[in-house]
Amino acid sequence: MTLRVAKALTIAGSDSGAGAGIQADLKTFSALGVYGSTVITAITAQNTLGVTAVHEIPPEIVAAQLDAVMEDIGADAAKTGMLSSAAIIETVATGVRRHRIERLVVDPVMVAKSGDRLLREDAVAALREVLLPLAFIVTPNAPEAEVLCGRPVRNEEEMREAARAIHAFGPRYVVVKGGHIDSDQAIDLLFDGQTFERFVLPRVATPHTHGTGCTFSAAIAAFLARGMEVPVAVWEAKRYLHRALEAAFSVGRGRSPVHHFHAWWAAVSAAQEVHDG
Repeated sequence: MTLRVAKALTIAGSDSGAGAGIQADLKTFSALGVYGSTVITAITAQNTLGVTAVHEIPPEIVAAQLDAVMEDIGADAAKTGMLSSAAIIETVATGVRRHRIERLVVDPVMVAKSGDRLLREDAVAALREVLLPLAFIVTPNAPEAEVLCGRPVRNEEEMREAARAIHAFGPRYVVVKGGHIDSDQAIDLLFDGQTFERFVLPRVATPHTHGTGCTFSAAIAAFLARGMEVPVAVWEAKRYLHRALEAAFSVGRGRSPVHHFHAWWAAVSAAQEVHDG
């Protein structure tokens, strides 16, 4: 009997510190029982302190990676992360259309947690006009939503206004994340063009938040690949990220990543205690 495994594709940049980008996406896919494949759009020299260098992958190599994966392995869902230039965005959009990738989660990565910019100014228009119309779900945080819709996003009502404006660009669903909003709760809003759904959990007090956006969008893609409906996929992704934040630990001198394998490491530790006992 052949095992049916859910498959997800990440189209994003590489983080040498392994806290965000391709590495965070693959960890998330694996932790959630999904086979992950990759299209690398850029290589960053990066650690918990910041980004020190970026090398963009030529668009023709980005296209070749996407073709190689989709013509053989395929994907039940896909997500995008760092797409630093208009040329790369257009290349990815062409590939998404060519391979008819329908469950596409667009994480509009613009700035790293360290404050380093990861999206050129000329790429913002391409993101709005070329990629968002192809998105099944787009997942901006408040600062990213401000750039996309051109208005302030500082409270829940402004999050709703931003969601409406971004939905007009063409994505089927918009999730505006409230992590940057001043509140003791982490509030995310899902908008389907008609109604809103709120997802609320207590805010986790930790400095180790590197890769939260990548992890959340990758988790949504993973749950979509497993066949979940959108509201369930968003809620399960939020719960997974919440637990990963609670379990986060320091791996460097700066902002360390969330703990993608919190459930697995706990199980291994428990098994080891039984064995040692």
